[in-house]
Amino acid sequence: MAWPLSALAQTPSPSLASSPSCTHPVYLTFDTGHMGVAPLIAEVLQRQQVKVTFFAAHEKTREGDGTLGQHWASWWKARASEGHAFASHTWDHAYWRGDVQEGGIQKFRMRPSAGAQAGQSLTWTPQQYCDNLRQAARRLQNMTGQAPLPLFRAPGGKTSPRLIEAARQCGFDHVGWADAGFLGDELPSDSYPNAQLLQKALKNIRQGDILMAHLGIWSRQDPWAPTVLEPLIVGLKARGLCFATLREHPAYRDWVRQHPLALPGLPDSRQ
Repeated sequence: MAWPLSALAQTPSPSLASSPSCTHPVYLTFDTGHMGVAPLIAEVLQRQQVKVTFFAAHEKTREGDGTLGQHWASWWKARASEGHAFASHTWDHAYWRGDVQEGGIQKFRMRPSAGAQAGQSLTWTPQQYCDNLRQAARRLQNMTGQAPLPLFRAPGGKTSPRLIEAARQCGFDHVGWADAGFLGDELPSDSYPNAQLLQKALKNIRQGDILMAHLGIWSRQDPWAPTVLEPLIVGLKARGLCFATLREHPAYRDWVRQHPLALPGLPDSRQ
């Protein structure tokens, strides 16, 4: 179904603040990307009064000095003032490649896609992985003035039970996404056109699902967000669904409350 932008702009959008409870929630999340569509995404979220959770790594951007660089600091600050939540995506957007044992010590094979060691095959200790998680969380706090959630998303969703347990030991629980919540913005647009992705999402997403998209995908020729994001939000609202951050998710809210990030100078992430 095509949704004219003029109609979307006129659609009533009750905010979460005006509704005492979100009784049929879905949880929209965004991972960082090239940030080319980030201003548009922010406009849509504000217009529709939808609160989301952003998972941030320090990735290359079309404009500026990286997603968590100074150029984008005011953008992140503004999202915090609007009530969104934030969490780590690792600082170097580091992909888990496997578990290894070295001298009886558990380590992880990693390949960052950002930073000085981008593209290299590395072996990290659990402490090094935790440090990478914390670096992104600390930068988010410095820019937004609020504590990130004690959660993380591994790039590509690639993990192992041992990696997840190592992250939990240093205060971060892992967040994936629902099968129906994979919104497909990273897929090739010639094989997965936006209209098809929108139709599939509106058909399959259910209450409680965690949804995942990006703040820009380098490889997709026809960007997803300008065409799909607002019709998706409007369509899900029409089905009686509402939007909440992962702070309210039943699988994570107790963890968030019980494990505030222990980073110097951070406000309490339970608030």
